[in-house]
Amino acid sequence: MDQPNLPESTPPALPTSTLALVSLIAGIVGILFLPFLGGIVAIVTGNMAHKETRSFPATHSGDGMATTGMVLGWLSLLLWIIVCCLIITGLTLGAFGGWFNTR
Repeated sequence: MDQPNLPESTPPALPTSTLALVSLIAGIVGILFLPFLGGIVAIVTGNMAHKETRSFPATHSGDGMATTGMVLGWLSLLLWIIVCCLIITGLTLGAFGGWFNTR
Protein backbone atom coordinates (compact mmCIF):
# COMPACT_ATOMS: atom_id res chain seq x y z
CA MET A 1 0.00 0.00 0.00
CA ASP A 2 1.61 3.27 -1.16
CA GLN A 3 1.10 6.54 0.63
CA PRO A 4 0.48 9.29 -1.90
CA ASN A 5 2.33 12.62 -1.88
CA LEU A 6 3.81 12.65 1.61
CA PRO A 7 6.29 15.47 2.16
CA GLU A 8 9.90 14.42 2.20
CA SER A 9 10.94 16.32 5.30
CA THR A 10 10.36 19.74 6.73
CA PRO A 11 13.48 21.83 7.33
CA PRO A 12 14.00 22.66 10.99
CA ALA A 13 12.77 26.06 12.15
CA LEU A 14 15.42 28.64 12.93
CA PRO A 15 15.72 29.70 16.57
CA THR A 16 14.57 33.20 17.44
CA SER A 17 17.36 35.70 17.94
CA THR A 18 17.87 36.68 21.56
CA LEU A 19 19.00 40.13 20.42
CA ALA A 20 15.73 40.63 18.55
CA LEU A 21 13.78 39.75 21.69
CA VAL A 22 15.93 42.11 23.79
CA SER A 23 15.37 44.86 21.22
CA LEU A 24 11.60 44.41 21.34
CA ILE A 25 11.49 44.36 25.16
CA ALA A 26 13.80 47.39 25.42
CA GLY A 27 11.65 49.27 22.91
CA ILE A 28 8.52 48.60 24.97
CA VAL A 29 10.30 49.57 28.20
CA GLY A 30 11.61 52.69 26.46
CA ILE A 31 8.11 53.80 25.50
CA LEU A 32 6.60 53.06 28.92
CA PHE A 33 9.27 53.68 31.57
CA LEU A 34 12.82 54.62 30.54
CA PRO A 35 12.72 56.62 27.30
CA PHE A 36 16.39 57.40 26.79
CA LEU A 37 18.03 54.22 28.07
CA GLY A 38 15.42 51.86 26.63
CA GLY A 39 15.55 53.60 23.26
CA ILE A 40 19.32 53.36 22.96
CA VAL A 41 19.34 49.68 23.96
CA ALA A 42 16.51 48.90 21.52
CA ILE A 43 18.27 50.59 18.61
CA VAL A 44 21.68 49.01 19.25
CA THR A 45 20.39 45.48 19.85
CA GLY A 46 17.97 45.82 16.93
CA ASN A 47 20.83 46.61 14.56
CA MET A 48 22.84 43.70 15.92
CA ALA A 49 19.84 41.39 15.52
CA HIS A 50 19.36 42.54 11.92
CA LYS A 51 22.94 41.53 11.17
CA GLU A 52 22.33 38.17 12.79
CA THR A 53 19.01 37.44 11.07
CA ARG A 54 20.07 38.66 7.63
CA SER A 55 23.37 36.81 7.56
CA PHE A 56 24.01 34.36 4.73
CA PRO A 57 23.00 31.66 5.53
CA ALA A 58 20.53 32.89 8.09
CA THR A 59 21.25 31.50 11.54
CA HIS A 60 18.31 32.97 13.46
CA SER A 61 14.81 34.28 12.88
CA GLY A 62 13.22 37.37 14.45
CA ASP A 63 13.82 40.07 11.86
CA GLY A 64 10.34 41.52 12.48
CA MET A 65 10.89 41.71 16.23
CA ALA A 66 14.20 43.50 15.66
CA THR A 67 12.54 46.01 13.34
CA THR A 68 9.71 46.62 15.81
CA GLY A 69 12.19 47.12 18.64
CA MET A 70 14.17 49.63 16.61
CA VAL A 71 11.05 51.59 15.65
CA LEU A 72 9.92 51.70 19.28
CA GLY A 73 13.43 52.77 20.29
CA TRP A 74 13.42 55.68 17.83
CA LEU A 75 9.93 56.68 18.95
CA SER A 76 10.95 56.68 22.60
CA LEU A 77 13.98 58.84 21.82
CA LEU A 78 11.80 61.23 19.82
CA LEU A 79 9.31 61.48 22.69
CA TRP A 80 12.17 62.08 25.14
CA ILE A 81 13.53 64.91 22.98
CA ILE A 82 10.08 66.50 22.63
CA VAL A 83 9.48 66.36 26.40
CA CYS A 84 12.90 67.87 27.11
CA CYS A 85 12.25 70.70 24.62
CA LEU A 86 8.88 71.40 26.25
CA ILE A 87 10.46 71.48 29.72
CA ILE A 88 13.22 73.82 28.56
CA THR A 89 10.68 76.05 26.82
CA GLY A 90 8.50 76.16 29.93
CA LEU A 91 11.43 76.97 32.19
CA THR A 92 12.66 79.64 29.81
CA LEU A 93 9.28 81.29 29.51
CA GLY A 94 8.78 81.04 33.24
CA ALA A 95 12.13 82.60 34.02
CA PHE A 96 11.84 85.39 31.48
CA GLY A 97 8.07 85.77 31.56
CA GLY A 98 8.31 88.81 33.79
CA TRP A 99 10.09 90.73 31.05
CA PHE A 100 7.22 90.23 28.65
CA ASN A 101 4.47 91.30 31.05
CA THR A 102 5.27 94.97 31.32
CA ARG A 103 2.29 97.26 31.85
